[in-house]
Amino acid sequence: MQRLEILFQDDWIVAVNKPSGLLSVTFEGNRAKTAQQMLETILRKTGAFSAKHRPLAVHRLDRDTSGVMLFALGERAQKTLMDGWHSIVTERLYRAVAENPRNKREILPQRGLIDAPLAFNAYHIGYVPKRGEKTRTVAARTHFTVIARGKTHTLFELSLDTGKKNQIRAHLASKGYPLAGDDHYRAHTNPFGRLALHARTLSFVHPFTHEAMHFEIPEPPEWERFVMSARDSDDRRT
Repeated sequence: MQRLEILFQDDWIVAVNKPSGLLSVTFEGNRAKTAQQMLETILRKTGAFSAKHRPLAVHRLDRDTSGVMLFALGERAQKTLMDGWHSIVTERLYRAVAENPRNKREILPQRGLIDAPLAFNAYHIGYVPKRGEKTRTVAARTHFTVIARGKTHTLFELSLDTGKKNQIRAHLASKGYPLAGDDHYRAHTNPFGRLALHARTLSFVHPFTHEAMHFEIPEPPEWERFVMSARDSDDRRT
């Protein structure tokens, strides 16, 4: 597992680069190491940790999603960020590599919006219910732009109007584009040995200093190279 990288830290917030395979936050019964625990350890070692100055999650990334993530330092900062999240955040972009649909008539355009409500199964995995299926749903809207389109896979850039669990994965899978390495949505390929989803960009107005903050960590460069050069025989099958 890669280390947790601190991108920025002040008295109120910490921005980190979370590696794939690491849970975002600690929860009851979990024994696996989390980004929150690792950050707390770093703060303790530097003498910056206290009961009132501890890392608290503002948003979350799935375990297998990498990229930019923001923590608050203390309850006051957490409440301020969470209460004003939608007005504070000015840009939040993801990159993802997805398998192409087998039916070429289902190919998505260069850019667009997936506006489909999500339901959740007994294992809390999100999905787009079939027409006529009676189940509780939540609104979900995902904007997409094609960055590179290859023979077998597509590299997408995505932004969210809503931040629901599994939203990108469920929305793209519903259009015939399961993310590479995504067992939950029946991907057939795993070319990178991980889920191909990365939180690339987070921009926001600092709620206490009012500075414009921008953090950007590019996805692995091999993602685009793979998309543009991949052939069916080159894929590493799951």
